[in-house]
Amino acid sequence: MPIIATRGLTMRFPGVTALDDLTLDVEPGIVGLVGANGAGKSTLIKILLGLQPASAGQARVLDLDVTRQGELIRERVGYMPEYDCLPPDVSATEFVVHMARMSGLPPTAARERAADTLRHVGLYEERYRPIGGYSTGMRQKVKLAQALVHDPRLVFLDEPTNGLDPAGRDEMLELIRRIGAEFGISVLVTSHLLGELERTCDHIVIIDGGRLLRSQAVEAFTTDSGTLVVEVEEGRDALGQALAGAGLTVRPEGRALLVEVAGERTFDLIRDAVVELDLLLIRMERRRHHIEEVFATPAAPGAAGVPPQGVQAPPGAAVPPRGYQG
Repeated sequence: MPIIATRGLTMRFPGVTALDDLTLDVEPGIVGLVGANGAGKSTLIKILLGLQPASAGQARVLDLDVTRQGELIRERVGYMPEYDCLPPDVSATEFVVHMARMSGLPPTAARERAADTLRHVGLYEERYRPIGGYSTGMRQKVKLAQALVHDPRLVFLDEPTNGLDPAGRDEMLELIRRIGAEFGISVLVTSHLLGELERTCDHIVIIDGGRLLRSQAVEAFTTDSGTLVVEVEEGRDALGQALAGAGLTVRPEGRALLVEVAGERTFDLIRDAVVELDLLLIRMERRRHHIEEVFATPAAPGAAGVPPQGVQAPPGAAVPPRGYQG
């Protein structure tokens, strides 16, 4: 049974359509919801939590109707909001215990769950400090802890890496992976950073302008391409020139070469060129597509493209080879 199901879900504001006839099924696991700012991600989450009525259509979360059973949904779902909304003058322990009590836990259980959850997110030693003195990364962890403290079946994480440096993003993504792998909690995580979703999620949902563009397993986005990654210890450019001279389409990517496969002869040509140039071959493997290469071309899986406006690909994202460029 899908953890989230929508049928014709539409949300209109004066002059703006935030969601446009959205029909979607989301299975259990770690699911990435991606779209540019204004694509309708946060609006969708508010509707799914029963906090905002839709203009038209239907939606169910954990087989509960969002219109009639919003309170039950919020009992069983955790929510980490995008924006900073934490009280600065209380400690993390006080805040998370309070949120646990609001979710229906008795006092003793709330304190125990708060301690366990703050330990899980890495804030156990700092749990009695006022939140106002926390760094951005610590504040994000507090928001994550309060979303988990009542042991939900599903959590909505709205841009959980906002404002974090690379190390902080890595730590947050690892926490999200652990939520799914170790605790069996399903996760819907929104982001406009494509590389984060590829590293973290089992499934990707793409919306743009409130419409569904694609919904697919990460493996389907990142299947093997018709391109080889070839890396040698030294002599990359010489090898590239030799392969291009043999009729192959080649281009550099970092320390490696991307070589389009032109039949079985491609492997023989690479082998012969490496031997003739007396090079040390480090690796030769099929290159996998990156998600950002296919987001803009939903009708043609595997085709190269650029992300929708406002969606950010990781720095240095590769594109398919189009002839050798030294």
